[in-house]
Amino acid sequence: MPREIRLNAFDMACVGHLQHGMWTHPADRSVNYKRLDHWLDMARLLERGLFDGLFLADVLGVYDVLDGSPDAALRSAAQVPLLDPAVLVPAMAAVTTQLGFGITANLSYEAPYLFARRMSSLDHITGGRVGWNIVTGYLDSAARAMGLPAQGAHDDRYDAAEEYMELVYRLWEESWAEDAVRADRMAGIYADPARVRRIRHEGRQHRLDALHLVEPSPQRTPVLYQAGASARGQAFAARHAECVFLNGGPAPAVAQQVAALRAATSRPIRVFVGATLVLGRTEAEAQAKLDDWRAHASVEGALAHASASLGVDFGKYGLDEPITAESNAIQSNLLALARAGGGLATKRTLMDQFILGSRQRPMVGAAGRIAEELIAYAEATGVDGFNLSRTVTPACLEDVVELLVPELQSRGAYKTAYGPGTYREKLFGAGPRLAPPHPAALLRR
Repeated sequence: MPREIRLNAFDMACVGHLQHGMWTHPADRSVNYKRLDHWLDMARLLERGLFDGLFLADVLGVYDVLDGSPDAALRSAAQVPLLDPAVLVPAMAAVTTQLGFGITANLSYEAPYLFARRMSSLDHITGGRVGWNIVTGYLDSAARAMGLPAQGAHDDRYDAAEEYMELVYRLWEESWAEDAVRADRMAGIYADPARVRRIRHEGRQHRLDALHLVEPSPQRTPVLYQAGASARGQAFAARHAECVFLNGGPAPAVAQQVAALRAATSRPIRVFVGATLVLGRTEAEAQAKLDDWRAHASVEGALAHASASLGVDFGKYGLDEPITAESNAIQSNLLALARAGGGLATKRTLMDQFILGSRQRPMVGAAGRIAEELIAYAEATGVDGFNLSRTVTPACLEDVVELLVPELQSRGAYKTAYGPGTYREKLFGAGPRLAPPHPAALLRR
């Protein structure tokens, strides 16, 4: 039997996420991102398709690297305007019972005490269905918005993240003992003060002297996601992450990344790669859909996004001029660009990748063939599943639920029902809490 494939929907609370320009298609409903029913309908659809989760990306700041201006991003709606993803989750949780929710949150600009409370609150409200994608940021515009001249150096941000993780782990896992809550109506005692510990910390970045405000939630620590692909990011993932996102690419290269990640830790890790699908009942139908959608792709939006995530102002380069700039943004993206150009990164090699307004090349074809390709890729690389980026919404997700999922199920590569328990239990088939040797579990009393 093939390995079971897991699916996340990869989205963002904005008009244009990764496939820039798709919002201009007449069938696209991304401009409804401000309406709650847009998200409720999506959550119901994903649960019907037995998706493991809805993964919500987020970014602080705007894409203002291209030509030194946010104008291109604003014109093309390249991840601006953008809502706070956390506010959407309780409503979606209320209309579902099984779907997990992964939230991207930048630890560089928020006190650990406040963030820990928010995630514990969401874990309670969702019944243990929340995860956190740990990011340290990559935009100088975000740093300036927070009163800083620029973001810290790449590896320095990870050093600060280590201290942050220690603090939120202590709040989630150490502050309240498992038996602290008594809820004894007769005695009038809700919590035993002797079983609630004050967390004290004086570090390089943070100081804290407080009790965690929230009693232990179903998972205590949310499911931990991480997407760093640099050497420093991979070391961080090996220490902290339960689920790791990879950009994807040729199977041999991804297989090496997966093997290295799993060799770096004794804990189980789920690995997801990004994918964009254009599905049809036949090859011709899928190709016609691609041709239709491609006519709406925005090169300007894609360049604005790429300039920011690569840390390079492509407005300064000619089409075939080698890109020589060093970046303090997402280092792995520059390496991926160079690989795509056969070792030479240029503006042309970048733009050649913009099939649907994104660097991610879509998989196009009849649902049965795409199912076979996903299964083969998972077998060849060892990945556990795919983060499916939206194109024209909701049509792209409807195609996955109605066309792809049955093909995967017929091949024994996709679940036919949800398993029991919390988000973590569904992903790993074990208990709701992190287990040793994870550093958070070692703090639990």
